[in-house]
Amino acid sequence: MKLDTKEFEEKMNKTVESYKSELTVMRAGRATPDVLNRIRVDYYGVPTPITGVASVSVTDARTLTISPWDSQITRAIEKAILTSDLGINPQNDGKVIRLSFPPLTEERRREMTKQIAKMGEGAKVAIRNIRRDANDKTKQLKKDGEMTEDEVKQSDKLVQDLTDKYIKIVDQVTELKDKEIMEI
Repeated sequence: MKLDTKEFEEKMNKTVESYKSELTVMRAGRATPDVLNRIRVDYYGVPTPITGVASVSVTDARTLTISPWDSQITRAIEKAILTSDLGINPQNDGKVIRLSFPPLTEERRREMTKQIAKMGEGAKVAIRNIRRDANDKTKQLKKDGEMTEDEVKQSDKLVQDLTDKYIKIVDQVTELKDKEIMEI
């Protein structure tokens, strides 16, 4: 009997996707609507994403424009942005809200690179934990007599190959994000 690695591969893939989505909301000095994904607006008592109450457009490389569909919600959107960890002061003219992203300083770039490396390491740890769970399962199967020693070694090698593959993907994603920050 060979260990079914699909379950563990799916978990590793979800870890990588989660890491990628964390990186998309990082403010990198360039205007992107993704930075607003985690911000919720109180819309008639219901926490709603900004994209659910307004259209968001990129005016230029450093400016986002938020046009609420209901002018009554403009203040709530502004308040949600101010209380978020975005670190940008919105300009509200009563009809639209503009977010101007300042260019990154060298110090901020280094800080972001460290933060990305830390997040990447967290993703790698999660992948290694999945590997440990898979290896524990093979040991349990061997203990229960459902696997031979050769099958255990073969399964461990399969799991290690998967782990190496996904850690390499995390490294590539980290490298791309670092490069993007240094080019801005």
